Amino acid sequence: MRIAVTGASGFVGGAVCRALAAEGIATCAFGRRPAVPPAHVGRAPYRSWDLTRGPLPDPPRVDAVIHCAGSVTDWGPARALFAANLTGTRSALATFPAARFVHVSTASVYDPFRPTVMAREDEAPVSRYLNAYGASKAAAERLALERGAIVLRPHAVYGPGDTTLLPRVLSAVRGPVLPAVGTGRQRISLTSIGNLVRACVLAAAGPVASGVFNVADAAPVVIDDAFREILRERGVRARPVYLPAGAARPLAALAEGAFLLARRPEPPRVTRYAISHLAVERTLDITAAREVLGYEPRATSFEGAAGWAAST
Repeated sequence: MRIAVTGASGFVGGAVCRALAAEGIATCAFGRRPAVPPAHVGRAPYRSWDLTRGPLPDPPRVDAVIHCAGSVTDWGPARALFAANLTGTRSALATFPAARFVHVSTASVYDPFRPTVMAREDEAPVSRYLNAYGASKAAAERLALERGAIVLRPHAVYGPGDTTLLPRVLSAVRGPVLPAVGTGRQRISLTSIGNLVRACVLAAAGPVASGVFNVADAAPVVIDDAFREILRERGVRARPVYLPAGAARPLAALAEGAFLLARRPEPPRVTRYAISHLAVERTLDITAAREVLGYEPRATSFEGAAGWAAST
């Protein structure tokens, strides 16, 4: 069996390549960067490919594709987000029309305007989103499903090599305080990179060729417990302090407006999108993945997070 992995130069794609290599599965790695360290992709053959520019003219023959490419941030112009998420997915589908297609999506396709409480897969996509990130990921999902793909929906992916979630949490620390939003008691489904990689391999090589599956750790966690464990593992002497979501949203909207006017490429420290994912319950029902894919996730753990800095 031979599997192509898009987004291989990134956090998730690189981890998928290394897992496939460890299982002895022939892998073709594709990423936007001109080159990557061979170890990052499990020493798989690597080719640079910008999916926003169209299909690959001379693709290798593969049995399956694990499509990890896409925007790694929720902040940016709508055109760029749709290019990365929708156009990129269209290019990957056109390049490998006969292969099984595993599309790594996101739980951001669920309704951001109300809590997600043990959401089942048929509750998304929806018709309204906070920003172009959610809308573009939903559009990419619809396209992939039209072509008979398998869609995986992780939430808040973390682990060694994470360039988004853990760094965002740690960058918010101010002296002895980690400012946060909500009550601290809201439950959240998180997805470790190890669990997501296992789901990707099961989807690419298992008996099911299509369908939508939530992917998360074995059980949701209380967000305050997660924050405190992250800080403890990293040796950061700080504690979470919570601002009510109702007060934080207008402040975030003002900050976003100021950043947009200033044309700053990076997001504010707090955005309405971030609030929508961490200030209210965001939990996923993973029954379908367990029963159909044979997915057996491990529990949430930040053990070893002190050593993740070198790879973030």
